[in-house]
Amino acid sequence: MKDVEPPQISRRRAALITFAGLSVTGAMVGALWAWLAPPIHGIVALTKKGERVTAYLGNEADHFFIAAFLLVGMIGALALVAAVLLWQWRAHRGPVMVTALAIGAAAAAGAAAGVGAVVAHWRYGAIDIAGAPVSPEHRVHYVVEAPAVFFGHSPLQIATTILLPAAVAALVYALMAVATQRDDLGAWPPADEPVLGPPTTAESALPSAQ
Repeated sequence: MKDVEPPQISRRRAALITFAGLSVTGAMVGALWAWLAPPIHGIVALTKKGERVTAYLGNEADHFFIAAFLLVGMIGALALVAAVLLWQWRAHRGPVMVTALAIGAAAAAGAAAGVGAVVAHWRYGAIDIAGAPVSPEHRVHYVVEAPAVFFGHSPLQIATTILLPAAVAALVYALMAVATQRDDLGAWPPADEPVLGPPTTAESALPSAQ
């Protein structure tokens, strides 16, 4: 195997580039998600008692799950592609880069969720139940709700969504590292490969008779 050439930039700078690139890409994925995720159509209705209630049309409530699952799938695909591309940066292969990859993937997920939520809210706005134009003559008002970026609001659900792409990226990178024959992963600086001699047997270990 041909040894890799010395890198043009330091490993620390390569790690910072990886983190920044993933964060920016995650923000772009979030903006794309906001345009692809399906909104939720519902109504604000006035009951006979004069109370305002909300309800979703048909199976529109399923879009909460579909939208969150779409975001997880998009950032998961980003993490997989990033791991494969980063592996091609052969000179910097190693634990520093896989750490930058995992942290960057988590940052990408956070950026995607944040940007996606902001853009989706900008597109659809927030439902104002108190200000909905319903009256005894017009008891139903149709509304459109922005899709959700998380499966729920609990800290565990949010943390799982953020950390999942980091786990995917680290796993893909680790599998490629395991499949590499060289101990130095072909990175810089190259390590000397041990030279193995012929196997030693009991007969060869004995001194030859004169």
